[in-house]
Amino acid sequence: MSKNSSGKLQLAVICGGKSAEHEVSLVSAQNILRAVDQTRYELHLLAITRQGEWRLYNDVFNFTDHSDNPDLITLRDDDFQAVLFDMQPDHAQLRVADGRILHFDVVFPIMHGSFAEDGKMQGLMEMFNWPYVGPDVLGSAVAMDKAVTKNLVRQAGIKVSDFIEVTAANREQWSYAAAAARLGETIFVKPTNSGSSVGINKVTNQAAYNQALAQAFRFDRKVLLEQAIVGRELECSVFGNADTLQAGEVGEVVPSSKHGFYSYEAKYLDADGAALYVPAALTASERELVRQTAIQVMAICQCEGMARVDFFLAATGELYLNEINTIPGFTNISMYPKLMMAQTNWTYGELVDRLLQLAIARQQRNAALIINKK
Repeated sequence: MSKNSSGKLQLAVICGGKSAEHEVSLVSAQNILRAVDQTRYELHLLAITRQGEWRLYNDVFNFTDHSDNPDLITLRDDDFQAVLFDMQPDHAQLRVADGRILHFDVVFPIMHGSFAEDGKMQGLMEMFNWPYVGPDVLGSAVAMDKAVTKNLVRQAGIKVSDFIEVTAANREQWSYAAAAARLGETIFVKPTNSGSSVGINKVTNQAAYNQALAQAFRFDRKVLLEQAIVGRELECSVFGNADTLQAGEVGEVVPSSKHGFYSYEAKYLDADGAALYVPAALTASERELVRQTAIQVMAICQCEGMARVDFFLAATGELYLNEINTIPGFTNISMYPKLMMAQTNWTYGELVDRLLQLAIARQQRNAALIINKK
């Protein structure tokens, strides 16, 4: 692994992007940059605007405006250099406008949602030949599609709520009445590929259903209709590569009654939107069931590096997978770092460093594979 004259590894944190979770990404990036051990890593900040423009900011700790407001935070429009793609016959690279080629030893793409968490950014990192934090192309794509995830884990014997996948082809046949006859009166309507509860609504009548369906189709061409599970919302962090997966602590999310569920507003915009309990008040057997199932889900989805796995624990004691998030938030209230640190006693900086080392180890492992026999 190459280092500069100071002996430090060159670390790029990439944030922003076209996703509806653009602002969350900026906040996550700020926290990661502050946590990195600067005696070991030379920091670089790459940000992608909503329009897809790549920027290299000169000051990695001062790249945003409205930094203290997760709803208003934006990228600064000054003190950066434009970054261009330079496609070579056997690889891709990034070039600053002044001609310099960017070389990084490891990358933390702390980007959420579409064009970030769904395999697209991971494929780009593979083309650059950069080690990167989080699951690879396959794991990211599988976990991002909630319907694919549900089908895979259900085949492995893990319970999921009943669901209907709606597309343009079958949209007309799924009125609220038809969906409610199968799923019950309370239905969650959500884009199949999204995160941070973007575009998700809880409906109980035809008018609300029509509005929710229209909104969800704004974010994805596939929409999931899900049965509502009455129970506790539990989350568990998972860390490690394929043969070293380990679960963090189990936490519980209790949304406030004014939101009704753990919506985007409850997560990021309302300080009183939900109560977070770490650890969750569980029996030893319940806690271990969640932790072991989280590891199993991550393995089934072919995920490495990190993920937060979310569940519903019904009053009957049955555990239902809700979803898996492969690039979970690193905001001040985000559960992934809280749960992982609670289990391991790592500091925030140690967690970030271990994730970076996982990325490097995975690339070194994969580099030993023969991809061209000539």
